[in-house]
Amino acid sequence: MKKSEFLTFIEQKNIAVSDGATGTNLMLAGLPSGLTSEHWVLDNPEAIFNLHRSFIDSGVDIITTSTFGGSRIRLEQSSFSAHFEEINRKAVEIARRAVEGTNVLVAASMGPLGHMLKPMGLLEPEEAEEQYKAQAAILADSGADLIVIETQFDIQEASAAVRGALAAADIAVVCFFSYDRGTRTMMGVKPLDAAEAMNDSGICALGINCGKSLEDNFRVLSELTLVTELPIWFKPNAGLPKVSASGATEYDIDPPAMAAGVGDWITAGARVIGGCCGTTPAHLKAIADQVHAYGGK
Repeated sequence: MKKSEFLTFIEQKNIAVSDGATGTNLMLAGLPSGLTSEHWVLDNPEAIFNLHRSFIDSGVDIITTSTFGGSRIRLEQSSFSAHFEEINRKAVEIARRAVEGTNVLVAASMGPLGHMLKPMGLLEPEEAEEQYKAQAAILADSGADLIVIETQFDIQEASAAVRGALAAADIAVVCFFSYDRGTRTMMGVKPLDAAEAMNDSGICALGINCGKSLEDNFRVLSELTLVTELPIWFKPNAGLPKVSASGATEYDIDPPAMAAGVGDWITAGARVIGGCCGTTPAHLKAIADQVHAYGGK
C-alpha cells in the first residue's frame, strides 16, 4: 500500500480503529514472563492468530504484526537471533491469514533497536538506518500493507527508522513517539519537536503510543494537532500498570472508561484510534462502538 492509498483509506473511514496490546494480551494467554511475542511467532503461532482474530471480531480496521522486537539487533539478545527473516515473514503470514476475507489492513510493527545512538550511545545513525531498512524490506516483501515505527523516544533514531523504512520499499510508513514523561519522551522530545522532525519526512501519519496516563496522552494529542497537518494515530495505554496481590500486572482503565474518551480524542484531531499496553479486545470493542457513533465507517 502506497502513502496515497493509506491516506485514501483514512478518508474513506473518516475515523479508523486499530488494534490493542500485543505483549500484555499474549501474557494473559500464557506467554511466559521474560519472553517476547516474537518467540511465539515460531513456537505458538495460533495464539497470535487468535489474538489478531479477537481484535478483528471487535471491529478494528488495522491489526499489528508481532514484530515490535524483530530487528536483527534486538533478536541478537535472544535465542532467536538466527531466525531474523523467518520471524518477520512468519509474523506477517499469521496476520495475513487472520485478515483473509476482510478489509482489515496489516500494519507491520518495528520498535526501538534497544541501543542508544551516538553520541549518547555506541550505535552509528547509519547502522540504525540499515537495521530498520533490513527489517522493513522483509515485512513489506511478505505482504504488510504499511509499516508502523513505534514507541520512539529519540528524534535521531526515529529519523533513521523512517529513512530506512522508506528506502526499503514504496510503502506507507507511520511513526509513533512515546511520551512517557507526560508530554515529553524519555529523551525530552516534545510534540513540537516530533512534528518538526516528521512533517516533511515522507511518513503518512504521526502517532502517539504507550506513554503514561490517558490525561497526559490527551494533552500530547491536543498539542500535536496544533503543529502538524499529518493524520494523527492515537494509541494510549489503558491507564497505568499496577501489580496485584497475586503479582500480576493490571491496568486501571476498564473498557467503558477508556471508550468514554473517544469523543474528545476525535474532537482533538485523532484520525486513527487504538490502544497500547493493557488494551484488550474488550477495550477495542468499546472504542470501535464509540468511533462508529462519532462517524467512523
